[in-house]
Amino acid sequence: MEPGAVPFGDLRRQNAPLRAELDAAITRVLDSGWFILGQEVAAFEQEFAACCGATHCVGVASGAEALYLALAAHGVGPGDEVVTVANACMYELAAIVQAGARPVLVDVDPLTQTMDPDAFAAAITPRTRAVIPVHLFGRLAPMPAICAVASRSGIAVIEDAAQAHGAWALDAEGAPRRAGQWGGAACFSFYPSKNLGALGDAGAIVTDDPALAERLRRLRMYGWAEKYHTVEAGGRNSRLDELQAAVLRVKLPHLEAGNAARRQRAAWYAELLAGLPLRIPADDPGHCYHLYVVTLESRAARDALRAHLAARRIGCDVHYPIPAHLQPAFAGLGYRPGDLPVSEELAGRILSLPLYPELSRAEIEQVALAVRESLAP
Repeated sequence: MEPGAVPFGDLRRQNAPLRAELDAAITRVLDSGWFILGQEVAAFEQEFAACCGATHCVGVASGAEALYLALAAHGVGPGDEVVTVANACMYELAAIVQAGARPVLVDVDPLTQTMDPDAFAAAITPRTRAVIPVHLFGRLAPMPAICAVASRSGIAVIEDAAQAHGAWALDAEGAPRRAGQWGGAACFSFYPSKNLGALGDAGAIVTDDPALAERLRRLRMYGWAEKYHTVEAGGRNSRLDELQAAVLRVKLPHLEAGNAARRQRAAWYAELLAGLPLRIPADDPGHCYHLYVVTLESRAARDALRAHLAARRIGCDVHYPIPAHLQPAFAGLGYRPGDLPVSEELAGRILSLPLYPELSRAEIEQVALAVRESLAP
């Protein structure tokens, strides 16, 4: 990255202070001679379950695999419907289709950009088997309302917590509950850029249900109950490997401090962007700010700001530019432009600004100044 630039992300800054610990963890695995489902995976599963306030954790190959396996473990299959949102990435739909079920897409709240519980309730049919609320950008979906709707209809709740490591929200009694403590299962990604990131693909599912956890362990490894003894026809090869587990064990103790640093940088943005014609993320103490997403007044304003930031050598991105129901791969679902108006409108107006624990105040000020140059009258 050239001098004076502000990268959208820079994992070298995160990994450099941990290099000695990472080297030691990797060396420990190499010296053990055991690389699949060994002591490192078992230890990480225990530690991450405790972090989430869950009883069980099952390490898998990726967040996308976690979604599929959670659906399969709940018995979702052909003829079933699964409700989710269209303004996240396409992993939910891919997993639902792989399970043989039909995705049913609902709109989101314009302020939080997470699932609208009323839209979810209206989408339920006799074939609805599960709902996948997405904790988007680091903010939890409105889980008390979603869980209440699901409970009334006997629908499984599978959290997509890929962007919500350590995030929390208050339950109906006013007590804080973390991502992973709401549904029958919660799916996490440890893609390198996540708040808790590996050095490659990795994922996990957490649950309090021992029978579900045991089925997930079978499904992630060919459907085996024990070596060469297959009892699940839908099993696959989807295992968290020892090297990634060892890396995640190094990084997990730093998650809370990293999330606190993200919240501090979000507060700096709120201070420095005040008064501009854009909407910043709504205040939420449980938000872990995987991404810092602002909403502009129009697509033209968003595109102009994006170009201006690029000219100032400031990284930015759009998460996500095309809602799932308008993606060519899912045209067969029958959705048309205008079916999910909030999701479609947001896709043309949102922009993600740089935010990660290692960003300095001066860099945040540099980004904010460039935003002001583009938007100030």
